[in-house]
Amino acid sequence: MRRVVVVFSSEREVNEFSKAEEYQGKLQMQLLDDKLMHSVLQDDNKAIDDGKIIEDGINRGMSAFVPNMMFENMVKNFSIAKQLYGEKLLRLISGYDPKYLERNVRIPEFQKKLKKEIEEKIENLRQNKLLDNEGNITDKGIELASLSLYIEEIDNLIAKGIIGEKVHKQMSHYGEKNEIRAFKKGDRYRDIAIRKSIKMAVKRGHDKIKKADLRTHERESKGAVYIVYGLDSSASMKGDKIHTCKKAGVALAYKAISDKDKVGLVVFGTEIKDSIPPTDDFGFFLNRVTRVRASKQTDFQKMIEHASEMFPAEDVTKHLLILTDALPTVGKEPEQETLAAVSGAAAKGITISVIGIRLDGKGEKLAKKIVKLGNGKLYMIRDLKEVDRIVLEDYYNVR
Repeated sequence: MRRVVVVFSSEREVNEFSKAEEYQGKLQMQLLDDKLMHSVLQDDNKAIDDGKIIEDGINRGMSAFVPNMMFENMVKNFSIAKQLYGEKLLRLISGYDPKYLERNVRIPEFQKKLKKEIEEKIENLRQNKLLDNEGNITDKGIELASLSLYIEEIDNLIAKGIIGEKVHKQMSHYGEKNEIRAFKKGDRYRDIAIRKSIKMAVKRGHDKIKKADLRTHERESKGAVYIVYGLDSSASMKGDKIHTCKKAGVALAYKAISDKDKVGLVVFGTEIKDSIPPTDDFGFFLNRVTRVRASKQTDFQKMIEHASEMFPAEDVTKHLLILTDALPTVGKEPEQETLAAVSGAAAKGITISVIGIRLDGKGEKLAKKIVKLGNGKLYMIRDLKEVDRIVLEDYYNVR
């Protein structure tokens, strides 16, 4: 086994993907096993499915795969098993469609087949060193899961037509005022150039300023952008939510690092579970975000304060993007403590945006306060398929 560096460069096409794509900038991915990468990129369905099993197990909060336990849970109460493992993992680990499983799981003959399928699948994962002898996920298992996550999101971005866009926007709400131009939809009212707008109205003989008279300050990007991806890993995020948010994080890191920006990660629940300062090492980010598991409650204050310390002291654009599906639930007065932390971050020049996933009315109200204090934006999402697009939209706005 040897360590290799795979470089994706804008100077050449990457032909390993089913759809050719010219990558912008340079992305370096440190891989523990070059055979692993080769098998995934060659559309080895077995390797891809194995990666999905590990990745989905992590998203479901599993640290080990125990065949007898999984089998017993399915046979004893299939409805609960479906909640525990989700339909995708049940299909991958058993080889059967969940609906078929539900109809036949009480039949003794089928149970024998099912048990054998599960045992063989998990033994195969062990033989490939994706699991150890106790069924715990190994580093190689994490590596394959991260590749699976990466390939899935890249294919998703290609399908949506997102890859290939020019990411670096020269103009930004977060930059410095420069040229004057006509006001257009989406511009901030605070950037309106009052004197220039009045002059234009007078020049046109208008006794009142009309929309067509409005002029606004253009803003140039300040240069390097440092973003921290704040990922809520509370229990309610388990399953599809955490999976979708991980993929969006991969998309963000892919785009930002291509543009020579840096992306960090802070994973929060009742405490800070993991964090990495803004980095341009895509492989490192990918590996760490793959490991995220959902559990327990949500502490916004601790996360915001911790993230604030992760930014460099120099004059760069500093932005914290928080993904959450719930209100903060930790602390004596969690809402007030959260807003105090936001104010502290804003005082350090850090902007804060929030992506609220199916937030209730109370949650949306707090989120609005957070982005107002943090000079950021609020994105309310009902459809999980929109998460990566919104994450990239927020990056474009900052960039």
